Amino acid sequence: MSRLARLFVPGLPQIVTLRGNNRCIVFNDETDCRRYLEWLREALRETGIKLHAWVLMPDHLHFLLSAPDEAATGRLMQQLGRRYVRWFNQRHQRSGTLWEGRYRSTVVEPGQFLLPCYRYIESNPVRSGLVPEPAFHPWSSCRHHLGLESDPLVSDHPGFWALGNTPFDRQAAYRRLLEAGIPDAELERIRYAAHRGWLLGEGDEDSFDAPVSRRLAPLPKGRPRGSRSHSGD
Repeated sequence: MSRLARLFVPGLPQIVTLRGNNRCIVFNDETDCRRYLEWLREALRETGIKLHAWVLMPDHLHFLLSAPDEAATGRLMQQLGRRYVRWFNQRHQRSGTLWEGRYRSTVVEPGQFLLPCYRYIESNPVRSGLVPEPAFHPWSSCRHHLGLESDPLVSDHPGFWALGNTPFDRQAAYRRLLEAGIPDAELERIRYAAHRGWLLGEGDEDSFDAPVSRRLAPLPKGRPRGSRSHSGD
């Protein structure tokens, strides 16, 4: 079976996940994280991608980003992978594959699912038991969104700006979202879409102004009602 192409809808953000091979550690310490973020900043500038939220975990990472074209995200991840893997292997005296393979990604409909993706990404360290509160994890965009520091990597989506008219209003509103936690159904919906590559949203192909790169959801199981088998067509 051919591999499913990644979904892309012009103008809509994407959630991206990349894991270590066999869940191996890919960020051992502060030096690893800082070097990766340095190269991430360069790659964002070179590809024109806007990064809305991010987190580095010991064995994986998540990005929420908007790409200017269908190929930009692939260029970003390829550029980062080449530079970081070579440097990481040399620094830690190892060889071979670091990442599990292809990064996973899907498109996010901003209206309903944008802020849940912010929350999903920045709450990851809490769900993993690394820290008691999202802001305690130093390797994410959470502290930026709470007004605790300024992150030059982040270019917030208009959906985040809609939380309030001033930075203080937005930060307070987002803090309330984080404190409320992620409902289980919302968490599973995001995980399923991000892992499978299907649209995180409710729209169909006719919902968008620009053409989509492929179908948005899996085909129904079984033969469609009323279909017949025809030979020689």
